[in-house]
Amino acid sequence: MKPPLRIAVLECDTPLDRTQQKYGSYGGVFEALLEAGADSLARDDLDSKTGLDITKWDVVNMELYPELDDVDAILLSGSRHNSFDNIPWILKLVDYVKRVLDQDRIRLIGVCFGHQIIGRALGVKVDRSQVGWEISVSNVQLSEKGKELFGKDELSIFQMHTDIVYDWPPGVEKLGSSDRCEVQGMYQKGSLITVQGHPEFTQQIVTELLESRHASGVFDDALFKSGMERVGNKHDGVAVGAAFLKFVLEE
Repeated sequence: MKPPLRIAVLECDTPLDRTQQKYGSYGGVFEALLEAGADSLARDDLDSKTGLDITKWDVVNMELYPELDDVDAILLSGSRHNSFDNIPWILKLVDYVKRVLDQDRIRLIGVCFGHQIIGRALGVKVDRSQVGWEISVSNVQLSEKGKELFGKDELSIFQMHTDIVYDWPPGVEKLGSSDRCEVQGMYQKGSLITVQGHPEFTQQIVTELLESRHASGVFDDALFKSGMERVGNKHDGVAVGAAFLKFVLEE
């Protein structure tokens, strides 16, 4: 792949109000992450403003998808929806991911719900976790491959999920695990990279999510307090964004 990298963000959800006002959509959130990742790499051939061609596709409401010839990589965003549901737009998304997996040029990036959809397309179980929510800044113990790709011995990353990938698909390399979720990331050279966490999230975005879910009763007082205590902790989101770009660029 040569810059400008044509990266299509498949938007699998709509942000809450404050996040939407700042970024427009989850595609805007990922655009900010990837630009920061490019800046951190400081490569002469990947300027953050001219080296990225990021397009955004509403796959929930509009069910719009890019033509495969027009992109170099496809990034699947997170979502409040269940990756294991069999509603039409999710089935269409799974089928599209299978098409991408069946070719060998375009790379796949999956985040949270997107990570789970890729797992589902690869034929492994995705479902509700038996241990409940994993939220706010949390630690992921990295495999040797994870340490290599992210440049860290351990990863601190925002989490916001109660669904998980239950098994490692055949042929993928493990990137890491946590106490609440074994399958925290998957990698296959030249094909896919995924993380269960949210490298694109910021303290502001997660605070809004915590407050909203507490107000609606999804999070009880104890879970909300735990999340808020960690929401301002240092996290490695930009390092993960940089790893995504290195993955797209790798020979």
